[in-house]
Amino acid sequence: MKKNKILITGAFGFIGSHLTEYFIENGYDVIAFDRYNNFNNYGWLEYSKYKKSIEFILGDIRDYDSVSKALKKSSTCLHLAALIGIPYSYYSPLAYLKTNVEGTYNILESSKNLNIDQVIITSTSETYGSAQYTPMDENHPLVGQSPYSASKIAADQLALSYYKSFETPIKIIRPFNVYGPRQSLRAVIPTIISQLNKSNVVRLGNLEAYRDYTYVLDLCSAYKAIMKTNYFFGKVVNTGSGKCYSINEIVSLISKKLEIKNLKIILEKKRMRPIKSEVNKLISSADLLKTKTKWKEKYHFSNGLDKTIAWIKENDKILKPDFYNV
Repeated sequence: MKKNKILITGAFGFIGSHLTEYFIENGYDVIAFDRYNNFNNYGWLEYSKYKKSIEFILGDIRDYDSVSKALKKSSTCLHLAALIGIPYSYYSPLAYLKTNVEGTYNILESSKNLNIDQVIITSTSETYGSAQYTPMDENHPLVGQSPYSASKIAADQLALSYYKSFETPIKIIRPFNVYGPRQSLRAVIPTIISQLNKSNVVRLGNLEAYRDYTYVLDLCSAYKAIMKTNYFFGKVVNTGSGKCYSINEIVSLISKKLEIKNLKIILEKKRMRPIKSEVNKLISSADLLKTKTKWKEKYHFSNGLDKTIAWIKENDKILKPDFYNV
């Protein structure tokens, strides 16, 4: 085990790739762990300017042996590997249990046996379900309104049980909606931008869902703040802005930035959740994080949208805005 060496699971994806680069920029040695593939492809890190500085390990979060071998090389683990698409969780709930719950078990059990210094488990605001009060602090009830959110609740509770039962040094970061460059088109902001970058027509589902958005680099700094703060051992901590926007408001903001004329919104049933599964409003209280650390957001929502729009315009050839993938 090497001090100051961080294992990041799910490192090839949207948040994981940014987090890998962020910690390298901050002087850490980083091991990027993600799913084995025959092409030795490193996802978004394939194009990273820090590629030569990263140690890559290909494995499977569902496989205890590969997880344990990767963890042996690190002192800290940032666990992000997960199935995250809510619509697909309606089609294959078991896949979410195997990846999100069993995968988290592999991290926890390996960390316990290897005496890892700390493990930060990545949760989601979806675990709260529709807001019962706002802003939503860490004491808000947990409500599994989709198989995805239920799997994340189970993973979080398993992590907390390891802290209480075995003193496994876990912390749980619970981000509200994150956005920025490299995000999948399954997320609403890149979906809107990529479609309106091609035409004046945007196809969406529920326009009245309200969400609290955090730019991805602000989330990266939150991970570091939590990692540096002992108070958070055995606790859940929210990130977020405390502000929310409806999907309709976001369409309006983006269409103005792209100077869209004669905007046309088409509502498609296939993009809507089952009525009882719809999470209507999520607004974060990040007071715990802000009072226990010096963390604060650097990117205003409008500035973050500008950066995301610029990235999508630069990478429009690799995106598929006309294809809806659950």
